Amino acid sequence: MKSIGVVGGGQMGSGIAQLAAVHGLHVWLLDSDPTALSRASSSISNSIHRLVSKGHLSQVVGTNALRLLQCTSNLEDLCSADVVIEAIVESEDVKKKLFSELDKLTKRSAILASNTSSISITRLASATTRPSQVIGMHFMNPPPIMKLVEIIRGANTSDETFNATKALAERFGKIVICSQDFSGFIVNRILMPMINEAFFTLYTGVATKEDIDTGMKLGTNHPMGPLELADFIGLDVCLSIMRVLHAGLGDSKYIPCPLLVQYVDAGRLGRKRGVGVYDYSKGKTTERVKTSSRL
Repeated sequence: MKSIGVVGGGQMGSGIAQLAAVHGLHVWLLDSDPTALSRASSSISNSIHRLVSKGHLSQVVGTNALRLLQCTSNLEDLCSADVVIEAIVESEDVKKKLFSELDKLTKRSAILASNTSSISITRLASATTRPSQVIGMHFMNPPPIMKLVEIIRGANTSDETFNATKALAERFGKIVICSQDFSGFIVNRILMPMINEAFFTLYTGVATKEDIDTGMKLGTNHPMGPLELADFIGLDVCLSIMRVLHAGLGDSKYIPCPLLVQYVDAGRLGRKRGVGVYDYSKGKTTERVKTSSRL
């Protein structure tokens, strides 16, 4: 592979684009929102310069990575990419529409990959005429730092597509795990119910948010407590994944906590909005929202 398209200029998409450029691929980073695209470009540039200044990247690699990165709002610019990785909103309908468009304009040999954290790869592939070349490539957040990539084969994903995708992840220096195409895959099948249970623990008044997070950090050696992690991921993303788990697996244990639903309805989506379970509006993660656990 020599070139890659990344669709979505958010934290995941920009992180994947940075990884690809640092590892020598020509990258088109696409977002329909010019503001998001400008923000992504600045974020990648700042991140690469920071890595160079700290000695984690050589000046030559950093300069080359920035040269290889191109930002665009034109989907047709991805027509020559060897692989396109989708990293947009966690909505099956929106993703399927994108995959249908990519299927029409990308070259026939291109692999179409999704960074989805929970949605069926088989169903996404059904929107294309090349289901054998559709695969899940789920990076962890933030992609430049986290070592794991979860690869998910759809019902029709070919061995060639799987091997090429695995090789690409390993080229990025990642450790690969493989999941069957079931709701939530591996990581979120385990992680999201834990986060949801933390919300239930808060909702029912078992403990404060601070004690819940401290208990999991010090009691189980997690680097972040589950509520702090939910804020980092985005409460809307957590809720979307819980709904996919519930719909796909049909078990009542995957019903989203009412408090999680209420926070999302209120626009309290986590760090990206400045407030979630905790208040980040003052730029300090130590600032807490002083509310009842049943808000």
